[in-house]
Amino acid sequence: MRRMLDTFRALADPTRLRIIALLRAMELSVGELAQVLGQSQPRVSRHVKILADAGLADRRKEGSWVFLTLGDERRVAPLLAAVDAWAADEPGDHWAVADIARLAAVRADRAAAAEEYFAAHAVEWDAIRSLHVAESAVEIAIQRVLGTAPIGRLVDIGTGTGRMIELVGTSATSALGVDRSPEMLRMARAKLAEAGLDRAELRQGDMYALPLPSGSADTVIIHQVLHYAHQPAAAIAEAGRLLGNGGRLLIVDFDRHEREDLRTRDAHVRLGFDDEQMAGWFAAAGLDMEAVEPLDGGELTVKLWLGRRASAEDHEDIAA
Repeated sequence: MRRMLDTFRALADPTRLRIIALLRAMELSVGELAQVLGQSQPRVSRHVKILADAGLADRRKEGSWVFLTLGDERRVAPLLAAVDAWAADEPGDHWAVADIARLAAVRADRAAAAEEYFAAHAVEWDAIRSLHVAESAVEIAIQRVLGTAPIGRLVDIGTGTGRMIELVGTSATSALGVDRSPEMLRMARAKLAEAGLDRAELRQGDMYALPLPSGSADTVIIHQVLHYAHQPAAAIAEAGRLLGNGGRLLIVDFDRHEREDLRTRDAHVRLGFDDEQMAGWFAAAGLDMEAVEPLDGGELTVKLWLGRRASAEDHEDIAA
């Protein structure tokens, strides 16, 4: 009963209801919430603490940033269903309309900042990556982790200059690279043509809404992209959607670190990831974690996480 009372007290405020609605749309930092709500960060932080204490929101600190998501689904889902039912009787709430508009502005700011950075660094992108870890060692590890299993239909999300297609595309039945940046795609086209892979397809697209049908890939790679993602769980879920039965997702990125300067210097949003966090996102996307391989060396540790969607044979074995 006490927990129930705490929950309803936490929701008994218009601002906190607005925060819940915004977190349903996307993960946000406290600063972005303050921007959307038109309130000071200290005031928003107090509201967030109340929601977190009631189990309705989760806070995760990365360096000097705090990211917020909805709390445990088992606790939050029934409340959201009730909110939806009540809101149906009061359509067109002016606060909700205004918040959605300002949330769109936050998304636009994020996209503009990322595109500006990528446009400015498209030519030297491969060189920037090499500053963090020896790329040759990473590429050897990628081939080792993928092993001798068929690559099949390959999709490279955030393909950049197309290096992953260049590395494993010759073993694929088809290869498709997706990137938001036209400058990157122009670089990729030039590099892949030079490597004799000009049959590889390149598309401009968003990793959160890929222009591809479900089950259309056998192997998906996300190489050194996820640390730029404001919603990594959503990106992994979208990558998992592409995989058919037995399909594999390989993520290559940094282990969790504390190099706060990478946010401002290299536009990193996430300071790496840990195994537990990645395993949770894989499970939510319907994938089993098959391999985790760390690569020490340099200032940062690179990790490879390989997940697989269960095949029809796996389901038969479980049933038996």
